[in-house]
Amino acid sequence: MTQNIIFQYLAWQFFETPGGILQVWRNFLKFNLNYFSIGLLSKTLFYPWRRYKMSYGHGFDAGRYLEALATNLIFRIFGGILRLFFIIVGLIAEVFIIFAGLIIFLSWLVLPFIIIAGLILGFRLIFQ
Repeated sequence: MTQNIIFQYLAWQFFETPGGILQVWRNFLKFNLNYFSIGLLSKTLFYPWRRYKMSYGHGFDAGRYLEALATNLIFRIFGGILRLFFIIVGLIAEVFIIFAGLIIFLSWLVLPFIIIAGLILGFRLIFQ
């Protein structure tokens, strides 16, 4: 480390730490997708909810067949609605994570300039 401390600070402020922030941001995005299982839920969108299904039974009984058909259709619709709800909630959380990460990343890059501007303004107010 033969660099000047100013150059070390600038490298840390504008290169090392933003890289770490981007890695953490990516990890949050991946975690959210995994937490809400958005990929799996979209693949199994119209599967019956909790794999509930009514057996059609042996032989042909029209009443039993229509009852099983209606019940299985209801389970599939219910499963689709709930999975769609969880997918939407997960995507909304993903959007919030994107905006929060963007705000944090840009704030980190702008913070030194805000501190310097605040010091200059403060000294101007004190020594007027």
